[in-house]
Amino acid sequence: MNNNNQNEVINISCQTEQAEEKLIYLQELVANNHTDEMAQFLAKQSEYEIANLIESFPSEHRDLIWSQVPESLKGEVLSEIDEEVRLHIAQNMTSQEVSALTEDLDSQEIAEILESVDDTVRTQVMATLDEDVQSNIITLHQYEADQVGSYMDPETIQIQGNMPLVDIQTLLRSEEDLLDDETQELLVVDENKQLLGLLSLVDLIKYPQTSLAHQWADTAVTVNDEMDIHDASALFRAEDIHYAPVINEQGELVGQLNAEDIMEIIQDDVDSTMKRIANVSEDEELFAPIVRSAKSRSFWLGINLLTALAAAFVIGRFEAVLEQVVALAVLMPVVASMGGIAGSQTLTVIIRGLAMGQIGGRNRLWLVNKETWVGAINGIIWAVVVAFIAQVWFHDSAISLIIGLAIAINMTVANVAGISIPLLLKQMHIDPALSASVILTTVTDIVGFLTFLGLASLIIL
Repeated sequence: MNNNNQNEVINISCQTEQAEEKLIYLQELVANNHTDEMAQFLAKQSEYEIANLIESFPSEHRDLIWSQVPESLKGEVLSEIDEEVRLHIAQNMTSQEVSALTEDLDSQEIAEILESVDDTVRTQVMATLDEDVQSNIITLHQYEADQVGSYMDPETIQIQGNMPLVDIQTLLRSEEDLLDDETQELLVVDENKQLLGLLSLVDLIKYPQTSLAHQWADTAVTVNDEMDIHDASALFRAEDIHYAPVINEQGELVGQLNAEDIMEIIQDDVDSTMKRIANVSEDEELFAPIVRSAKSRSFWLGINLLTALAAAFVIGRFEAVLEQVVALAVLMPVVASMGGIAGSQTLTVIIRGLAMGQIGGRNRLWLVNKETWVGAINGIIWAVVVAFIAQVWFHDSAISLIIGLAIAINMTVANVAGISIPLLLKQMHIDPALSASVILTTVTDIVGFLTFLGLASLIIL
């Protein structure tokens, strides 16, 4: 590990420890109902930290913490907080309260908050906003949830292509709020709002001040407003860009997509994928009420029961051989476990590859071949190890041979299943993260038990 990576790991570790310390301190304040200290503590935190802290408490404590958040930060905190927590906080807000919160927010943040209030409050708040802000919010809400347009920032700095560089500098100096500390480029458009390119601040200063903006505008990597946000995320990674102008079908500039928004999508995708792999509802949050959490998990527990019964049915077909050789019952879980772990390793790698857009076309066959050989090699290695242990344990060469062959076969099949199942589900337009793990468990259990007990019936009986 190089020094940069070591420093990043240390920084992340320190940030995690600090976040935990703040959480524990706030827990103490909440437990003792020390509202004054709570308000002082929250006033020193950023909107991101406050949002994370509120999300780290059960719902019954969130209202108390929210009441102590500084009024100047409440709008930004509410826009940053998790959607389900935001719904809880905003459900009883009046239009006057919402209007006060959104007073200093941009269109994108206001749009997020308005999605969490009822229709009456939303209509009343919209009526109090400037026409430009209203127009931006209406634009954001007209897109589907997975389209770039719903995530873009419609408020952009647009420079006319026929504008001299000296006039642009004068404009930027007179309007201090146009630029922030992170801005490096300006969006150049023509009189029809057609994007001409990007003008860097360096070029703005470097080139003759009487020349026009369009002469020095560089070609921009753009995204379409109706493009799938996950495709846009892949484009950001591939091009290594921090933002991209958003254009419509006519080539008109309608906004810009920022890396911050992409990071939010990536984090949401990671959270969703982890929950789906574990067969937990995507809507379930960490501190959701007990009954709701239990209800959301029941469906997949029922599915798992059916698959377990299928495996039990297979075992029941070999009742005779199990009655004669007790050692088989002792070793059965080893076969299923080794196959399950091998398949899960492959499944995790493949689902990640699919999510990153790295699997498609001809490389699928190469991956199937690779995973088959990985499963076979590991299967043989661990078959020898387990067979040796079984021999030392039971002093029975027949049982050692059976367990060895069963593990080798099941681990090979598990690896093939670990790549085949998500690829087939993807082909059927079913999210692999949602059901692949249940199918894989069923395959490894049934194949493992069928192979192990089937070989035992042939060799021992």
